Amino acid sequence: MQSINKIMIDYSIKIAQEVKAEALLLCLDVMKDIAALPEEIKKARGVVIIAREDEELPDDVKKYARKLDIPNVKLTRVGTVKIAIAKGIVSGFFKKGDKIVCLSGVPKFGYADSIFVLDVGKEFEILTSDYINDIIESVRPEVFNAALNIACEIAAQGRESRKIGTIFVLGDEEKVLQLSRQMIINPFLGYTEDQRNLLNPELSETIKEFSAIDGAFIIKENGAIITAGRHLNAALDSRDFPIGLGSRHIAAAGITNVTKAVAIVISESSGNVSVFKNGKLFVTIEKPVE
Repeated sequence: MQSINKIMIDYSIKIAQEVKAEALLLCLDVMKDIAALPEEIKKARGVVIIAREDEELPDDVKKYARKLDIPNVKLTRVGTVKIAIAKGIVSGFFKKGDKIVCLSGVPKFGYADSIFVLDVGKEFEILTSDYINDIIESVRPEVFNAALNIACEIAAQGRESRKIGTIFVLGDEEKVLQLSRQMIINPFLGYTEDQRNLLNPELSETIKEFSAIDGAFIIKENGAIITAGRHLNAALDSRDFPIGLGSRHIAAAGITNVTKAVAIVISESSGNVSVFKNGKLFVTIEKPVE
């Protein structure tokens, strides 16, 4: 399969050069022998490796490539690309107008079989020139990335064989609290910010446990969880809202429409993960069909 990967990489580099792409994305899970990448890749513009959280890039690869983490769950080809680009936008890797060439495939086959050419501004329609500044003002990139990872894990795994739906509201916490009400006793009350921080890996199972409770998680821009089980009062009433999305999505759109917060929604029915900002849908990552 190494020869297939080399052919696909060669074509990806040529396409990236032809369209003057700002970045070339490679999915590590379909080319495990990353040390065997052709020399041409080192000369390519803006190489980014999409890899699982626990996968480390070799030192020689780090010299010419950056890494974008994706969660350790099963994802579709398109889902992998969507997560990587959404994280890349928030982390400042990509911006409106950028063209990106991405090489992907299905991990179980062990070779790349798909080349995507994406225009960031067209694929992510709500992206504006000041979007990056806007979202970084609301929440730190590493907090957004961690929340998206946990959301994808909850969507994929559920809890005790049950499907789970919940909302993570990130940033602008004072206004979000004013526009919401507590439905249960706050399970995070009395703990230090370090103990209840989303970036604390020891908290992952606790978050997944409380995700089964109705209501939203409210999280500070630095990742500290303020509370769970919060009812959001600011529902968006718009005829333009996409058909088929439920009450959680409407609540997430509403709270981000009247605050600077970012909301990540896990759909209990479909298992899809959606991100809302400024009252609009930023991206949806579809759950793979079993």
